[in-house]
Amino acid sequence: MKTLLTASGETIRYETLIIATGAKALKLEEFGVKGSEAENVCYLRDLADADRLVNVMQSCTGGNAVVIGGGYIAMECAASLVINKINVTMVFPEAHCMPRLFTPKIASYYEDYYQSKGVKFIRGTILSSFEFDSNGKVTAVNLRDGSQIPVDMVVVGIGIRPNTSLFEGQLTMEKGGIKVNGKLQTSNDSVYAVGDVAVFPVDLCGRIRRLEHVDSARKTAKHVAAVIMEPDKTGEFEYLPLLYSKAFSFSWRFYGDNAGEVVHFGDYLGTKFGAYWINNGHLVGSFLEGGTEDEFEAIANAAQLKPAVDDLAEVGRQGLNFAMTGNKKIKPQTPLIEAGTSSLVVETLIYPWHATAGVVVAASVAAFAYWYGRRRRRW
Repeated sequence: MKTLLTASGETIRYETLIIATGAKALKLEEFGVKGSEAENVCYLRDLADADRLVNVMQSCTGGNAVVIGGGYIAMECAASLVINKINVTMVFPEAHCMPRLFTPKIASYYEDYYQSKGVKFIRGTILSSFEFDSNGKVTAVNLRDGSQIPVDMVVVGIGIRPNTSLFEGQLTMEKGGIKVNGKLQTSNDSVYAVGDVAVFPVDLCGRIRRLEHVDSARKTAKHVAAVIMEPDKTGEFEYLPLLYSKAFSFSWRFYGDNAGEVVHFGDYLGTKFGAYWINNGHLVGSFLEGGTEDEFEAIANAAQLKPAVDDLAEVGRQGLNFAMTGNKKIKPQTPLIEAGTSSLVVETLIYPWHATAGVVVAASVAAFAYWYGRRRRRW
């Protein structure tokens, strides 16, 4: 029988342990900037963060917001802020938004639309400090390039860090997370890891990866439950990486791996376009904006089947038809969006809770685990 020892001295016995401690939002203080506790500085990782963001937004209608970051949280929050009639400036150090996935061509499409909605982009610089009033409220953002932006509120979305400190020195770590095998077992075979902390093998990519997305969190958790309950019937975890988002009237999905050369296709002046990633002569990743369910299924199949590609120009000419004419071997990984808990941003007047609730619900379990974990010392 295995045991856990709590900070209060309590001993908890277990046979099987699942680590689902999730991740915490990176704070500005980790980069030498003070002010995270100001009443109008918001993060978005758990339910308390969402409530705070709602309250601040309601008090800032018609005001100015600065969004620090250019990734998922930043893009979706920026859209929600604009829809709620708040003026938005996005600040990030990269050359374009969503740099871990978007190509410059894809990013330009979305940035152009955001700018048409009034969003301002300041690229290639970072936050250096805040200005405060006598009550400790942030009144301006100072950037490293020397510029200053007056603000009524600030939203910070600069990434996360997996909550793994409890297990360092006890389990094998890699790529910032806990290394697991195909059954999501750690270096201790009675301990499993899921979600943001798990670094697991992805056969499609030919390497181990740690994926920060709700789809991965849900599916790794489901697989571990099956492994524990029906070990003889459950094989290794097979996963087709999926990312998705909706903001304004947009809806995109990405399947697979964004490695190798990129072939863009479709109408980048219209509403439907995409890209394929070709690596070592095979299609390994697919992106599509504005697709139907059948079209999303087709690009998922293409990423899963990894068809050979001899002529990149020809694939570009065929565009979406290259995926649509392929054999249908798998079912689409349709994002689970429950009624009343959508993580999507729609073009109606809504509060950020509706824009981010799906993210929050997924994060709430991890947030609880993190809170619980803070009360423990290493065992």
